[in-house]
Amino acid sequence: MNKFLSLIILVFTISFAQAQQTETFKEKGYTLIFKSNYANLDPALKKRMVETFFQVYPKLANDFNKNAHKEVIFHIDTAYKGVAATGGGRIVYNPEWFVKHPGDIDVVTHEVMHIVQNYGDNDGPGWLTEGIADYVRFKYGVDNTGAKWSLTPFKPEHSYKNAYRITARFLNWLEVNGNKGIVVKLDSAMRSNTYKDTIWKDLTGKSLDELWTTYAANPGS
Repeated sequence: MNKFLSLIILVFTISFAQAQQTETFKEKGYTLIFKSNYANLDPALKKRMVETFFQVYPKLANDFNKNAHKEVIFHIDTAYKGVAATGGGRIVYNPEWFVKHPGDIDVVTHEVMHIVQNYGDNDGPGWLTEGIADYVRFKYGVDNTGAKWSLTPFKPEHSYKNAYRITARFLNWLEVNGNKGIVVKLDSAMRSNTYKDTIWKDLTGKSLDELWTTYAANPGS
């Protein structure tokens, strides 16, 4: 191999290593592997993401699923064009989302709850999966105010099937109106693949549609 070719390979190797940086953090019995190929990642954002993980994830694991992954991967990936996506113990983030929404740190809270949920191949409703994750963001989030994020105010055209913040608001209403702990029970049923439509009546004495009708009649502020 000639010296010129060796130099090219060396430069490429160094450039790749710089482009894909990996750092490992350990705290409270958990490990966070932080990967990024985004050259302009703000060190303050990285620090805040790591801090949010260790502030929130152990609490969620304790409250919802003590068997949740002990090792989690965060990947800031310029090739990903959504907001964030979770699979197994890995979360991929779009760095451009944070450029446009620098205060939205609780994207981390929502996504790590998906790791805790770990519903696998169960056939439970997707709207409930996302509703629980946004309910958790509402209850455990570290700076929803800074992101100008809140539960969606009720409108008559809403449905519990709308998912995310609309479903989360309904779940919170259930929690504060005589059904404390229902989210933990629903989450457990989803993870154990025992969720059935009848669970709502089993837990509250009313069907899901009956609960929504009651909620819609007096959703609160």
